Amino acid sequence: MARPRVPLIKAQTTGRVLRNPQRFKNRMEPPSPGPLGAPPNWLKKKSEHEAWKTLAADLPWLNKSHRVLVAMASGILGRMIDGEEVGVKAASLLRMMLNSMGATPSDASKVKMPEEPDDDDPSKQYFS
Repeated sequence: MARPRVPLIKAQTTGRVLRNPQRFKNRMEPPSPGPLGAPPNWLKKKSEHEAWKTLAADLPWLNKSHRVLVAMASGILGRMIDGEEVGVKAASLLRMMLNSMGATPSDASKVKMPEEPDDDDPSKQYFS
C-alpha cells in the first residue's frame, strides 16, 4: 500500500522540502477561498454561535473551506457550553475534529501562519 501524500504545508513546516526539494518542486496547493466568516444560519442555538466564534478566534488559520468541519465541531462544543450531557463518542469525535483543524498543541506546531507585515519600521524603505 502506498504511503499517504504529505501536504505541502506540512512538508514546509517539517523541513521535508529542504531534504527532498525535487519531490515538492511542482506541488501546488489549492488557494484559500476566503476567511471563515460568520456562523451558518442552520446553527440555531446561541451556544453554537458562541462555539463558532471561539473556534474562529482560537484557530485563525481556518478558512471558508473548513466551514462544515467547524460547524460540526460547533454543534458538539455548543452542547458542552450549555452543560448538556455529551457522550464519549461525541467527545471523541470533537477531539478528532480539533486534531484535523490543528487545534491540539502537537498539531498547532505544524501550522504555518503568514508573517504579519512590519510597517512601523521607517528604515525598511531604505534597506529592502
